[in-house]
Amino acid sequence: MNVTTPLEKLTPKDFASDQEVRWCPGCGDYAILKAVQKVMPELNLPKENIVFVSGIGCSSRFPYYMSTYGFHTIHGRAPAFATGVKLANPDLSVWVVTGDGDGLSIGGNHLLHILRRNVDVQILLFNNEIYGLTKGQYSPTSRIGTRSPSTPSGSVDYPLSPTEFALGAGARFIARGIDTQLKLLPDLFLRAYAHRGASFVEIFQNCIVYNDNVFADFTDKTVADDHQIHVTHGKPLLFGKDGKRGLRVKPGSFDLEVVTVGENGIAEKDILVHDETSRTLAQLLAAMRPPNFPMAIGVLYCNPVAPYGDRVYQQIEEAKAKAPAPGGLNALLRTGHTWQVSD
Repeated sequence: MNVTTPLEKLTPKDFASDQEVRWCPGCGDYAILKAVQKVMPELNLPKENIVFVSGIGCSSRFPYYMSTYGFHTIHGRAPAFATGVKLANPDLSVWVVTGDGDGLSIGGNHLLHILRRNVDVQILLFNNEIYGLTKGQYSPTSRIGTRSPSTPSGSVDYPLSPTEFALGAGARFIARGIDTQLKLLPDLFLRAYAHRGASFVEIFQNCIVYNDNVFADFTDKTVADDHQIHVTHGKPLLFGKDGKRGLRVKPGSFDLEVVTVGENGIAEKDILVHDETSRTLAQLLAAMRPPNFPMAIGVLYCNPVAPYGDRVYQQIEEAKAKAPAPGGLNALLRTGHTWQVSD
């Protein structure tokens, strides 16, 4: 007689490994690690069904600190490993941890393809706008003027936006969070897990040593209310200390503008309502920057389609049905376009 053993009730401590966490004191990675470990028990999965895959960089030490399966792989190649893991065993919950340099420079090509294929994995991109592990060189997301060992006179590159990159690559779930927002991050991770397909979460992560306070223009407590907007599907796009500032489409254009409810004839009905299934609105929200606009935080876009694995396995089953091989593999190899080499 088969006996079903109920899943052991796990806690966040059960997902903490016995490895010493070795990030710089005050690094934002600590908070993200805590948020992920907090979420894991809520997945209601055995630990052996969870895999963390990383590339190279400060963030990529993540698998060492999780008491799950993990792969610390090659620079920028975590998406390729994760794709293989997920296709080989679709029952696994696969999480990719990467940084702005690992994911968008060395691994930009790999990140693009895992997103466009819609492989059913969760991708957490820690964006600190710098290469921290290699002592502070500028990265693809560094702002113009960033002074670093590799740009002593200031970067002249136009920076890349991870969220806009993901939208352009065809990702179907895109969210943004901040390392210090421990009440918000677990919810974002749960939403990412619930979405079937590639889920992309950009996390603004402060590098206290090489790029401290780079996000202070919208994360500092003195400006956060006016420079952040937390978007929720079906809710008006309002923000500010009193919740009276909002976003609407600027009359006569396709642009957004910030207005204040109660001023110049503006009523709440004039404020846009967030529709997370709209790619167009997501693009407008992703492009906003302080000080003229608030930084959009939350789930910007969620519009699921069948993930890559489903389509691959469906194709395999269809091929099996069309061409049965009664003689097994040996017979299959001797059918179709075969030939014999003779003297």
